[in-house]
Amino acid sequence: MIILRHCESEFNRLYTLTGRDPGVADPCLSAQGREHARRLVHELAGEHITRILVSPFTRALETAAPIAKALGITPEITPLVRERGMYSCDEGSPASALCSAWPRLDFAGLDEIWWSDLPESDRHLQSRVQRFRSFMAAQPASGETLVVSHWWFLLGLCGDSLENGDWRHEHL
Repeated sequence: MIILRHCESEFNRLYTLTGRDPGVADPCLSAQGREHARRLVHELAGEHITRILVSPFTRALETAAPIAKALGITPEITPLVRERGMYSCDEGSPASALCSAWPRLDFAGLDEIWWSDLPESDRHLQSRVQRFRSFMAAQPASGETLVVSHWWFLLGLCGDSLENGDWRHEHL
């Protein structure tokens, strides 16, 4: 599979400026993040991506959108790969709001309040990572899957810190 950390969000931009949690729940991408997401279309063009799994957070959805459009793929909402509940940005938007904002995506399997409690324990995060590993190991085309996720989840999955918009191949 290919793992991709979402591009820069407004939370990331403000946190970098101040070093403090800016109190922004479920932030959208910053202008720089939106441009980076558009560039990812070309960066990932040579990869044989046939499926996109995406976290329900807005920043992940906005990162996946231009890639999905270019490839003609409808992203699959995958709450298992959501961010660890630690900061204000880790409070999501209710499923009903996401359905309104993203009418072409299927949020039917998403609870209205789907994000993790703050703070989410290491044990709970690692449990999600292991469940995702098991899920992906059972997928026939896992090597053709793009997973758009978040820093803490991807750190647990691969053991490395990915910066905003970084991607790499990850083997199970």
